[in-house]
Amino acid sequence: MFRRTRETAPAGLVPLAWGFAIAAHLGLVADRPVLVAHLVMDALLVAFVALSWADMGAGVLRAWRLVILAGIPVTLAGTVGLLVAPDPASSLLVAVSVVGWTLLPVPALWYTGREAAGTAGAVNYAAATLSLAGAVGYVAALAAGAVPDSSLRIAGLAFVGVGQTVGIVDAAVRY
Repeated sequence: MFRRTRETAPAGLVPLAWGFAIAAHLGLVADRPVLVAHLVMDALLVAFVALSWADMGAGVLRAWRLVILAGIPVTLAGTVGLLVAPDPASSLLVAVSVVGWTLLPVPALWYTGREAAGTAGAVNYAAATLSLAGAVGYVAALAAGAVPDSSLRIAGLAFVGVGQTVGIVDAAVRY
């Protein structure tokens, strides 16, 4: 049962995380719950990679293990930013965390698409493309100084969320 949870839980956690990020950008969630969510993500990422290390040693799973490993300090950056910044919405560390997670899965989604056959490959290429398009939109809006609840930043996060959700749900169903 525990193995099955590790295999399928990300299919629910990924869209939940992006939905929560969008809600935070819209001001629907206060900074404290966002901090708690980061602390939970920190713990889950470390636990997941530790418990799944041997299972993720080759092929596309190795690529995803690298995403998780790189994602741990990226998530910790957001946690620190939420703890120390007087205004987390303008914290460089929080921005690094959000932008990092918009970009980190893109190469692994593309690689998964390349390694998968037929429809599964196309699904992962589409997921990578959506994620990258969202990341570019979000970063462009951030660089332009758009406020957190701007339509371009929200649309960017939505594209990333949909792309990454498509990729992880495909993986949970297919593997």
